[in-house]
Amino acid sequence: MTDDELIHDPDGGMPRLLEIMRRLRDPDAGCPWDIEQDFDSIAPYTIEEAYEVADAIARSDWVELEGELGDLLLQTVYHTQMGAEAGYFTFDSVVKAISDKMIARHPHVFGGESRDKSADQQIADWEQIKAAERAGKAQKRTLDGVAIGLPGMTRAVKLQKRMARVGFDWDRTESVLDKIVEETRELVEARDQLKPQDVESEFGDLLFVLANLARHLDVDPEVALRRTNAKVERRFSAVEDALATRGKTPAESNLAEMDALWSEIKAAEKTVGEPT
Repeated sequence: MTDDELIHDPDGGMPRLLEIMRRLRDPDAGCPWDIEQDFDSIAPYTIEEAYEVADAIARSDWVELEGELGDLLLQTVYHTQMGAEAGYFTFDSVVKAISDKMIARHPHVFGGESRDKSADQQIADWEQIKAAERAGKAQKRTLDGVAIGLPGMTRAVKLQKRMARVGFDWDRTESVLDKIVEETRELVEARDQLKPQDVESEFGDLLFVLANLARHLDVDPEVALRRTNAKVERRFSAVEDALATRGKTPAESNLAEMDALWSEIKAAEKTVGEPT
């Protein structure tokens, strides 16, 4: 089968997609936009596509998820094509690396270890294996290898988990709550007395402790915030709808009226069992 035949073969599978990307990046016959891209320019799209996958899952939109997973897969193909062009790696080497990693990290499935262990024990074993991998990469410090590009709250939780493993952690949730009070007081003092950069610093400290509280409560702060965002969006849309029945827009209303409608909508959601 020729390259052109493969590209137009609907059953060409993964080889078809790899050939499409190779053709898009061809310096003589490819797409000018695709040819100009590099790792830095494509990385934001990769992050965006991952969030769109998460969004489709949150909405239980399985038809949409199929398309979003394809978009995310394309990002992997894009990066591996650029890696192959630069001589860094290939799609096949990436597949081999992740396959080897999964086998190494699951000795209770692919090796001789017993599967008769709790989920907590499996997590502990997983962390030990990852720590050994980091040591092999000369990542000697506790916080080495926590990806800088992660969302801020997610990275904060990962940093805190690493520190907790070596004993740098509060043993009571109440201690975290006390720290939140302390950091809130410091933020107010910074607002009233210090420079904008100091306010930013204190606000960051507060967010970091809130992430720690989420970890102690076994809550994913990114998931919690996304759900609250969705709740706010739903309720404010209902406020707009209610105003529209009165012949108004939000700009033609006021805070007191909109707040009263918000309270009514919140109470109605509680009645029907919606999360508040």
